[in-house]
Amino acid sequence: MTDADGVPSRRVDDEAGVERDQREEAVRELPGVRSVHRALDLLERFDDEHPTWTLAELTNASKLPKTTVLRLVSTLEQRGLVAAIGPGRYAIGPGFLRWSRLSSASMEIPPSVRSAMGKLAADTGETANLYIRVGRTRVCLAQAPGSLSVRHSIAVGSALPLWGGAASKVLLSDPPVLAADPSVIDEVAAESPYGSDFPKKLRAAAAATGERGFAITHGERELGASGVSAPVLRPDGRVVGAVGVGGPTTRFNEERLPAYVQAVRRCARTIAATGWSGFSAS
Repeated sequence: MTDADGVPSRRVDDEAGVERDQREEAVRELPGVRSVHRALDLLERFDDEHPTWTLAELTNASKLPKTTVLRLVSTLEQRGLVAAIGPGRYAIGPGFLRWSRLSSASMEIPPSVRSAMGKLAADTGETANLYIRVGRTRVCLAQAPGSLSVRHSIAVGSALPLWGGAASKVLLSDPPVLAADPSVIDEVAAESPYGSDFPKKLRAAAAATGERGFAITHGERELGASGVSAPVLRPDGRVVGAVGVGGPTTRFNEERLPAYVQAVRRCARTIAATGWSGFSAS
């Protein structure tokens, strides 16, 4: 089934989703699995803004006991996943180089998808980006540069927080996230700089995005930057990606926005029609 725009209608088995979520939560609480999650949580704290950490900083940020952080970091260092680069300071280790190469090879974006993104950038003049959800972040998989001299671009591979931006609203509008796994939105909202009522607002915004089929944001994550994004949908209504354009807020005005929305939604449908189904990383 499709709607008037040719977008697949959304169907999700809420009860099955809740059951699956409960099973996953039970598994996560097993001692061995809990240690794995804690180690991964530490690794996720390394990003462009925080490329290095001390043990004290990781302890404060993670809220884990110092002995636990020390044990986990020592294990990660032994496996080459973190490396000491100075007295008590750590960075991502060389062990990731092999996995990075394998990931790049397995996540190669098809030419048909890149072509659709190139047309979107050409039609709007703005930089086009394709994102997927990875845990509590969105990762930029591909980009088509805009033609205008003043651009707003994100490095491919960058992981950005899900609490702000049009692409985030789209990715959070995935039916299982809204219906079967509300804790994801709560966790995302907790990382935002906004107040205690933000989880409710974020959930409402994600639900509205799902109903509308696109999202528009202004200055949510970065002052002066705006974006328009639409979901790339599987036939069953699952959101497998978010494609959109971003640029200076001054260009995302009432005169241009309707054309931007139309172009972005058209691109999302084109990508969906290629059969691209994203990557299971959430």
